Amino acid sequence: MGFLQAYKMAIKSILSNKIRSLLTMLGVIIGVGSVIAAVGFAQGSTKSITDSIQGLGTNLIQISITGRNSNRNVTYDDLKKFAEDNSEEVALIAPQVSGSATVKAGTKSRSTSLNGTSPEYEYLKNTHVQSGRFLLSFDIDYMQKVAVVGTAVVNDIFQGANPLGQNIKINGQVFKVVGVLEQKANGQDSSDDDQVIIPVTVAQRLSKSAAIRNFSVEAATPEAVDSVMNKLNTLLTKIYSDTRTFRVFNQAQMLSTLDSITGMMMVVLGGIAAISLIVGGIGIMNIMLVSVTERTREIGIRKAIGAKKRNILVQFLIEAVIVTGIGGILGVSLGLSVIRFVIGGFNIAPAVYSVPWTLVSFGISLGVGVIFGMFPAYKASRLNPIQALRFE
Repeated sequence: MGFLQAYKMAIKSILSNKIRSLLTMLGVIIGVGSVIAAVGFAQGSTKSITDSIQGLGTNLIQISITGRNSNRNVTYDDLKKFAEDNSEEVALIAPQVSGSATVKAGTKSRSTSLNGTSPEYEYLKNTHVQSGRFLLSFDIDYMQKVAVVGTAVVNDIFQGANPLGQNIKINGQVFKVVGVLEQKANGQDSSDDDQVIIPVTVAQRLSKSAAIRNFSVEAATPEAVDSVMNKLNTLLTKIYSDTRTFRVFNQAQMLSTLDSITGMMMVVLGGIAAISLIVGGIGIMNIMLVSVTERTREIGIRKAIGAKKRNILVQFLIEAVIVTGIGGILGVSLGLSVIRFVIGGFNIAPAVYSVPWTLVSFGISLGVGVIFGMFPAYKASRLNPIQALRFE
């Protein structure tokens, strides 16, 4: 019996039990589909974050104060003086006092992100206004209660009305809206559009803390980044004494950390894929064993008329591979559909399709067919033809 004949017989056997064959494929379909969708979500999220980081340029340096000092904390004035003393290497510097706040206009209110900063933040973080103005040095120096709001906030609490010149309450205090930020994420909640920016000096008063825990610094050139970081480390070590109380890092380090996290996510997803497909493989092996039992008499007849062990082994192995192959194709279709219509369609993350992972997932599904189909096929090929013909 040739390969083509074995293939035709395998197809005939699968089609004669359509529902059982579909249920057998289900584990593989779900396993392959979930892996492709999960990888697509992980890579889409990573792409979104990476694009945001790269969009800020390679010159950006972040300072994060993680500890406390009994004497004093680094201030905005400290870093402004540092920028003046190193004007050839430092282009911009901006403090950030971040938190959450309740914003209210009329009867409408919402919780949003609150960011206290300075005018330099607009260019340093590429955060511009589409109408009105950004913060001015005057606002910082005289602690003006003005706010620049994101479109998610505008759409919610102003509901289409022009917010410029209107008053809002932030944690119970009245602020005047002087600008609306450019939309970056279609006005979605929990995005860059869901924030309110106020002067850093006012944010310090609202938070009831003079300490600023985060600063952003832009080096004048990519070549100056390492030099500026070394000088910042020296300055902060003088203030805090203990290097464990602060962290100075640049975009390249952030991207490296992100790559490490993504790699770990892929390992976890690979483990989930293995478990899902092993479960599907066990289901296929169980069904194939049932099929061998049901077709014992058929196997006996075929052996009696001259079929060899190899012929029986190949036929059942082909059946297992076809079942997992079709399941793999359907799983790939399911995974790509989830990425296209759910992850991308609902703007959960950018739709990213990974060809390598798609091919690997499909290849694993075929491998599962071979591995878990081998034992039932071997068992069928080893049946004694006389005992098989007597089987009822």
